[in-house]
Amino acid sequence: MADTNSETRYDVIAIGNAVVDVIASCEEGLIEELQLNRGGMTLIDEARADELYDAMPPAREVSGGSAANTLAGISTLGLQCAFIGQVADDQLGKVFRHDMRATGIDFDTPAREGEPATGRVLIFVTPDGERTMNTFLGAGQFLPAAALDEDLIASAAILYLEGYLWDPEEPRRAMRRAIEVARAAGRKVAFTASESFVIDRHGDDFRAMIDDGLIDILFVNESELATLTGEDDFDAGFAAVAAKVPVLVATRSADGAVASAHGEKAVVAADPVEKVIDTTGAGDQFAAGFLAGYARGEALERCLRRGAIAAAEVISHYGPRPEADMQSLMEAKL
Repeated sequence: MADTNSETRYDVIAIGNAVVDVIASCEEGLIEELQLNRGGMTLIDEARADELYDAMPPAREVSGGSAANTLAGISTLGLQCAFIGQVADDQLGKVFRHDMRATGIDFDTPAREGEPATGRVLIFVTPDGERTMNTFLGAGQFLPAAALDEDLIASAAILYLEGYLWDPEEPRRAMRRAIEVARAAGRKVAFTASESFVIDRHGDDFRAMIDDGLIDILFVNESELATLTGEDDFDAGFAAVAAKVPVLVATRSADGAVASAHGEKAVVAADPVEKVIDTTGAGDQFAAGFLAGYARGEALERCLRRGAIAAAEVISHYGPRPEADMQSLMEAKL
């Protein structure tokens, strides 16, 4: 087991849903016809996933998953990353593993035999760029603590966890164990709340982890912050959480983002975008940009600027992962 002063092998290791995003452009009417939760994320079973897939216009398949998307962004910025997540031994599982490794991310969690299939997110993008997500978590719900490589976790400077994976019981136990391992090794634990409905279901868990000092870096958006604190006033909610978390990052869509770290506060505007094509992955890439700066020890405002640049890049095209040369883009804009 690594100790506080030991060398790190990875900048960031993440535990998250291993899912493949199936993304299609659609007209507004299809959202109503299929009775989808416009702009939200809905958990669905395999039968509903098949039904929606059949109803989709032509689609693109790209590996996704919130934490995996964030790692892809961090990796393109030149940092060393590893991923822990569960795929099935099927075609989508192979697609996911190939995409992660092709992005330079180490991903060695063994595939799971049998049912269910690898998870997928069916994403309907309306003409305004809003995405409506329908998630079949599949094999990802069955990531066991036994699949954790604890030496790997202890070798990373930052452990990054996604709230989405807190929902199923087995991965929740795995993530609790991972937090113990990371903290015992003197590493930082970063957590993204993921979505308000996750906080509705597991807010007591999250608030307890915050109160117990188990989270070093917390990512929320405006609505998640309100759900977490029960406070409609953004500034009041932010101050309440900032008092308990060493680093708090809150994104506010077109209104930019705010962060606090050890008593210091920074605010940045959203990076301008000529045309919003698809908001999928905006929060994931904001976290990627921020963590890439944080892992390098950069100033808080610069970390936020990196997040804003990364988020703006990803919403200017389809799909949840960067397509530009992100290192060059950062150099040009910072």
